[in-house]
Amino acid sequence: MKLLLKNCEILADDGADGYRWIKNGFLGIDGDTIDYLGEQAPQAPYDQEKDMGGKLVCPGLINCHGHTPMTLLRGVGSDLPLQEWLFDKMMPIEDQFTAEDIRVGNALALLEMISTGTTSYSDMYFHADTAVENARQAGIKANLCRPNQCFNSAETYAENTRAKESIELYKTYNGAENGRILIDFAIHAEYTNFPHIVEAYSADCKALGGRMHIHLSETKKEHDECVAKYGKTPARWFDDLGTFASPTFAAHCVWVTEEDMALMKARGVSVVHNPTSNMKLGSGFAPIPRMLELGLNVALGTDGAASNNNLNMMEEMHLAAVLHNGYTQDPTVMKPVQVLNMATRNGARLQGRTDTGSLQVGKKADLIAIDLSHPHLYPNLDPLALMVYSAQGSDVAMTMVDGRILYENGEFLTLDADKILYEAKKCVERLYR
Repeated sequence: MKLLLKNCEILADDGADGYRWIKNGFLGIDGDTIDYLGEQAPQAPYDQEKDMGGKLVCPGLINCHGHTPMTLLRGVGSDLPLQEWLFDKMMPIEDQFTAEDIRVGNALALLEMISTGTTSYSDMYFHADTAVENARQAGIKANLCRPNQCFNSAETYAENTRAKESIELYKTYNGAENGRILIDFAIHAEYTNFPHIVEAYSADCKALGGRMHIHLSETKKEHDECVAKYGKTPARWFDDLGTFASPTFAAHCVWVTEEDMALMKARGVSVVHNPTSNMKLGSGFAPIPRMLELGLNVALGTDGAASNNNLNMMEEMHLAAVLHNGYTQDPTVMKPVQVLNMATRNGARLQGRTDTGSLQVGKKADLIAIDLSHPHLYPNLDPLALMVYSAQGSDVAMTMVDGRILYENGEFLTLDADKILYEAKKCVERLYR
């Protein structure tokens, strides 16, 4: 089917990693692909026309780091340092999670993400096969992984069941739904692994042509203890074990050094900035302006709902924009175009998706529409500034992936929200009784 969105404002690609503002434009979709963009109505006929007057059409947002089943842990362990939060609060409850809990927690997260403008997300959690099935139904794009961990130094790589599960997930589901679902490899972190496991798993990732998702230098404690233990930073530790030989994206990177950043640039490692999580857990300020200056690919993520406590990418954009300006006392450090790119184009690059991340002819129709009728969005004199500084997740009036509308005007078209909320209530009652 061919669909024409008409009479809308559009933040279209300008051909140079920027945006052109089409004030009263038309966006044509043929199946799952954008086939027209312009100020004038196209000559070719469309099967259906949709009046989008009063809407700003933008690229869909890409959430590049999270742990979606942790929606069921929202509000647990607030106001604790990361290590205490993780080991004393999170893991004891997660140990009680069944595959059904994980499926429901992920489905709850999908409701939140889709309704606030996320069209693709990267997730790190166990029983990731349940997230595959949810993504199939929801219609969202997803880069999923089963993280590898090892807590026994005597355990051999052959005995590590997590690695086996991760590789089996990759072989079974990578590229499912015509590439809408991708499977990544993942190493949870340096402090939850041992070198012989990481080295062997990294070699398997490279041999199979996978992408790697890791946590890196999230806290000063993690960073300093790695240096004390191995005589090298976590970034150098991973690189020496072959992890960076595969396309890698690293979450947080709060305490990376200048040498780490140079190494990451040389190896093509992407960074996922998680401003809310970093602030809530007191982890610190990631050197994002310096990373951008060095030319690293920096994307945005929410992290899990237990350390955020929401999955709203609009909020991450706002914080990424203002936080570093305040820290550096320089209002020009983070520009709206950079921040929106972090939430769209850069995320697509990180995920290995070359056909999304911007609105241009030939790209997939992964887009959102912002309702401009709200008082806080008037006047719209600069749509880039509006998206980064003013727009809220609740302003999303439509979310579309591959030309298919997943959410519109408060209604979920591919998921049963009432059923998911009912199931989530039952999981919470059992976990916290």
